[in-house]
Amino acid sequence: MNGTLEMTESITLAQAMEFIWAEADFLDRLDYKPWLKLWTDKGKYIVPTERDPEDYAEVLNIVYDNQTMREARVKRLLSGFSMSSAPPARTVRTVSRFVVTASDTGVMELRAAQMLAEYKYGHMRVLPADLKYRLVRAADGALLLDEKIVTLINADDYQFSIGYLL
Repeated sequence: MNGTLEMTESITLAQAMEFIWAEADFLDRLDYKPWLKLWTDKGKYIVPTERDPEDYAEVLNIVYDNQTMREARVKRLLSGFSMSSAPPARTVRTVSRFVVTASDTGVMELRAAQMLAEYKYGHMRVLPADLKYRLVRAADGALLLDEKIVTLINADDYQFSIGYLL
């Protein structure tokens, strides 16, 4: 698995951006199995219902997934039996405005902006979000997601039928 980490080489902003854009491409193509391999064993995928709580584990979230829950979510999305994902929406996302918030050998935290356009049942909608990432370098040199927080700009409002990964 992706559990062994070696903090020896710094992560550049260019490497982080390339990794995040590749992740966005997996998600837009509904290529969820390779997406699962982008994560550390202890990584958290979070979609909160409020902005910047002190502890995401202590508040209500739309999504608060560890490895087991990410795998279960992907299985459900790919099964064809999820009402919110059958048929799947077509999405195009743009990730930009990268700002490094912390960096140490083998670890980088950054924030970015995401504009996601969704098309389903003849309707288009846009879901802008603030993103926070913690990326780590694995022993083999690959980058991995250790945390991804997707805060929709209307996170504290009613959310409906998001049948894909943000």
